[in-house]
Amino acid sequence: MDFPSKQALFFCSALLFFTILASFPSVITAADYTALVYKGCANQKFQDSNGIYTQNLKSLFNSLVSSAQQQKTFFTTTSGDSTNAIMGLYQCRGDLSTADCATCVTKLPSLAQKYCEKAIAARVQLSGCYLRYELSGFKQVSGTQLLYKICGSSRSSGSAEFEKKRDSAFDKLEGGIKNGSVLFYTGSYELVYVLGQCEGDLSNSDCGDCVKSATEQADSECGDSVSGQIYLHKCYISYSYYANGLPTLTSSSGTVGSNHHTTQKTVAIVVGGVAAVGFVFVCLMFIKSLLKKKRGAKHGDYY
Repeated sequence: MDFPSKQALFFCSALLFFTILASFPSVITAADYTALVYKGCANQKFQDSNGIYTQNLKSLFNSLVSSAQQQKTFFTTTSGDSTNAIMGLYQCRGDLSTADCATCVTKLPSLAQKYCEKAIAARVQLSGCYLRYELSGFKQVSGTQLLYKICGSSRSSGSAEFEKKRDSAFDKLEGGIKNGSVLFYTGSYELVYVLGQCEGDLSNSDCGDCVKSATEQADSECGDSVSGQIYLHKCYISYSYYANGLPTLTSSSGTVGSNHHTTQKTVAIVVGGVAAVGFVFVCLMFIKSLLKKKRGAKHGDYY
C-alpha cells in the first residue's frame, strides 16, 4: 500500500474511533452514581478517650460494606452495646444493579470519615446510594424533614402549563409508590420524568405520605424550575422536564426501574453501531477511489 493510501486508512481509522467514542457516552464514561450529592454532619463529636466509639464505627462500616457485597440493597444494623451503640444503614437507588450498589456503598465509609470525622451522627448521599449513622439516643427528626434540595437554574417559560404537567407527574409518582411492590418508582407524564424512593423500612402508606410531602416541598422550594431534587429524612424525589421530548419512552416501577437506564445504553449501542458501519463503508469507498485514481494515472487516465 502506498503512502497516500496509508494516510487515508489512518485518517479513516481515527475518525471511526472517535465516532464510536462519541456514540457511547452512557457506556464508557465514569459511572455517576458515586458522585457526591450532599453530606450532613452533627456538630457534636465522640468523646472517645478509650477508642471504643472509633472501634464501633469501624465495625459498623465493615458490616454495611459486607452486606452490600452480599447483594443487599438496603441494610440496617447496630454496633456496640447499649451505652455506646451506633446505629447505621445504607440504601441503594432502586434501579442500580447489586454490583453497582456494592461499588457505591464501598465508597461511603471513607467519605463519612473524610467529611464528618468523629461526628456522633452523619449522612452521606451519593447519586446512587446513601449512608447514615447516629449514636444511640441522638435526637430524631421527622421523616419528612427537608435535608437538602437542588433546584435547576432553568425556568419554564409557560409556567402554568409546566406546573400542570409536573403536578400530574407527581400524582403518578405518589400512586406508583403506594401501589407498587417496592418503595421505588420511576415514570413520566407527557414531558416530565419523575423518580422517587423511600427508606427501606417504611410501609407503602408511609412512603406515599413522605413522597407527597416531598412533592409539595418541590413545588414550594423549586417553583417553576424545570428540574429538581428534594431529599427528606426518609425519602427523596427528583423530576426533570424535557421540553423537546423525553430522552426515552420507557417508564417503569419497582424493580423494573432499571429499564430507563438500560434503554439509554441500548440506544447508544445501536446508534454507535450504525455510525461505525456507516463510516467503515465511507472509508472503504474513499480508499477504493484513491486506488482507482492511482491505477487510472498509470494508464494515462485522469478523473
